[in-house]
Amino acid sequence: MNWKAIAGSAVGTSHQDQEMPCQDYGDYCIFNDVIVGAVADGAGSAKYSDIGSKLAVKTVLKCFSDINEYPQKQAFSQALSKEEAQKVFAKIVNQVITELQKQADEGDYSANDLACTLLVFVATPDWVAAMQIGDGFIVLRSQNSEYQLLFQSDKGEFVNETTFITSTNAVKDMQLEVISEKQEFICASTDGLEKVAIRLSDWKPFSPFFKPLEEYLHEPVNPEEENKYLTEFLNSERLNSRTDDDKTLLLCLFDRE
Repeated sequence: MNWKAIAGSAVGTSHQDQEMPCQDYGDYCIFNDVIVGAVADGAGSAKYSDIGSKLAVKTVLKCFSDINEYPQKQAFSQALSKEEAQKVFAKIVNQVITELQKQADEGDYSANDLACTLLVFVATPDWVAAMQIGDGFIVLRSQNSEYQLLFQSDKGEFVNETTFITSTNAVKDMQLEVISEKQEFICASTDGLEKVAIRLSDWKPFSPFFKPLEEYLHEPVNPEEENKYLTEFLNSERLNSRTDDDKTLLLCLFDRE
C-alpha cells in the first residue's frame, strides 16, 4: 500500500503564440505514507511569474520536508484539526512570501512581479488537509464516494482577477479544509483546466474528466511512460481546443491493494 503520483505542465496555445514561457508549476513529495503536493499559476500580468510559481512550489515542499526531519517522526500520524492546519499552512504561506521577497530583492524588482496562485495539500491514507489561494482546483475522491471539489475557485469582480500569494490579504483569504476520510485519489490543477474539469454552473467535478486519469494511475507502467502519457494529454488537440491557457495537473492515488 503506497502513494503513486505524477505531475506535469504544458504551455497554453495563447502563450505559445506570444512566445511566453509556461507560468504554471506543480510538484509533490512522498514521505512514507504522507504525500504533499502543490501547484501554482503565475499571474499573466506579472513579469517573472514563471519564476514565482516554481519558487512557491519548491518552498512549500522544502517546508514539509523540514517538518518530516523533526525528531518527532509522527508529525502527521494524526489528522490535523482545522486550527492546526490553519497554523501549518499560514506558516508555510508566510515562508513562501519571504522567499519571493528575497528573490525580488536579489533581482531588484517588485515581489508583485512574482505573483502566483497557490494550492497545497498534505494527505495520509486516512485524511487530507488542503489550502487554496486564488483560482484553480483540488478534487479528491475518498473511499466509496464520488469526486468532491474542495473549494470554489476564487474569482474576483473582473475577468481574470483572483487573489495571488503576493496580495496583502493572501493569508486572510486562504481557503482551508480538512477531510478525515480514507483517501483514494487527489487531483490538484491550475485554472487552465477548470472549464473542462469542473461544471461551473454548480461547481461539481465532471466525473468523465477525472475517472480515466484515476484509472490510468492504477495501471503498472514505468515513470517514463507515465510522464509521456501526461504530457501528451496536456498537449492534446482535444484539450487545446477547449482551453488556450497554461495547464498543470498533479494526480495522486493511494493504492490499497
